[in-house]
Amino acid sequence: MNNLFPVFLKLEHMNLLIVGGGYVGLEKLEAVLKNSPATKVTLVAPEISKEIQERAKSHNITLLFEPYDKKNLLGKNLVIVGTGIVAVSTVVQADCREANILVNVADNPPLCDFYLGSVVKKGDLKVAISTNGKSPTFAKRFREILEQVLPESLQETLDNLQFLRNRLKGDFEYKVDKLNEITNVMKKND
Repeated sequence: MNNLFPVFLKLEHMNLLIVGGGYVGLEKLEAVLKNSPATKVTLVAPEISKEIQERAKSHNITLLFEPYDKKNLLGKNLVIVGTGIVAVSTVVQADCREANILVNVADNPPLCDFYLGSVVKKGDLKVAISTNGKSPTFAKRFREILEQVLPESLQETLDNLQFLRNRLKGDFEYKVDKLNEITNVMKKND
C-alpha cells in the first residue's frame, strides 16, 4: 500500500544539498533544475563531473570539491544523496535525521524520507508519478505515455480556467461548485 503524501515544493525558496558528483548526482541535479531552475544548490563530492561543472556556470550552484562532512548540512532544508557508496549514504541519512532535514538516498528506499517521482509537465500542469520506490523505470515509462496523450493545448485550458476562477463572484463553496460544473466535461461520458 502506498502511504506516501504527495507534495510539490517551492525549491527556489529553499537551500538544497546534493551529495555526489558523478552520474547519479548529475541525474538528480538535472531533475531539480528541470522542475525548479532557480533552486539554490550546494553539491559536494571529492570529484565532480564536467557536466555538473557546466550546469553550475548557468545556475545557482555552489560546488564543493571535498568529501561529505556533517557541516555541509548547515542552513540546508533538503538533501539528496546520489553517491552509490552505501557507507556515505548511511552517514548522510543519519546526520539528516539528527538535524531534522528530509533526505532522499538514490536507489535506497529504506533510507529515504521522500522519493523523487517521475514528472509529467505540460505548461503549468505537473503530474508526479510514484511507485512507492518499487520501480522508477515503470514510473518513467508511464510518464512517457502521459506526455504523449496530454494535449499541447492544455496550457490554454488552464489559462481560461484561471480567468474564469478570478472572475467568479461569491463565496468559496459557490466558486468550487461552478468550477466543478465547468470542468465536469472532462469526465468520461457513459
